[in-house]
Amino acid sequence: MESRVVEVEELARAAAAGDTAALHTLLTVLRPDVLRICARFLPNREDAEDACQDALLALTRSIGGFEGRSSFRTWLYRLTANRARSTYQNLRGRFLAESGGVPLPDRPDPRRTSVTAGTRLDLLDALERLRPDLAEAVVLRDLLDLSYREIAALTAAPEGTVKSRIHQGRAQLRPRLVPADEPGCAAG
Repeated sequence: MESRVVEVEELARAAAAGDTAALHTLLTVLRPDVLRICARFLPNREDAEDACQDALLALTRSIGGFEGRSSFRTWLYRLTANRARSTYQNLRGRFLAESGGVPLPDRPDPRRTSVTAGTRLDLLDALERLRPDLAEAVVLRDLLDLSYREIAALTAAPEGTVKSRIHQGRAQLRPRLVPADEPGCAAG
């Protein structure tokens, strides 16, 4: 595992320096991981595949901007999370346009949507309502499991600020994710 991480970091540095063979190898090595990250956000396999392709294309276009201030994996997680959320926004916008403006239901229909998918859709909708810096911090910590230090390096914010953003983001997400009629949901 450790050698694979080193290999990816070396490939990323070479690709950032303009080595197209390294970029091709990097894309091949990363595709399964990028797809897995996208699937954490998007419940439908085809949507996750679309987001994966979009993320890999974005990686190809922006690899030259990778400066190595954080690990490549951390940089990749941020890029991939952003592309997955963008894919969700595009799908939601397309649905609204095609449905003649009929809004999405407040909660997914459990007869047509798996519990996991419904939860992810609720989370994506709730994340859209947060300030971008709060949403990003929560996604990087809770969905992508990055450490506070990695998030701080990635966002160029002090660790204390990262912890504060995560706390604020979670506090704002909680009432949007737990129906008011469920036990343990404090009104407030």
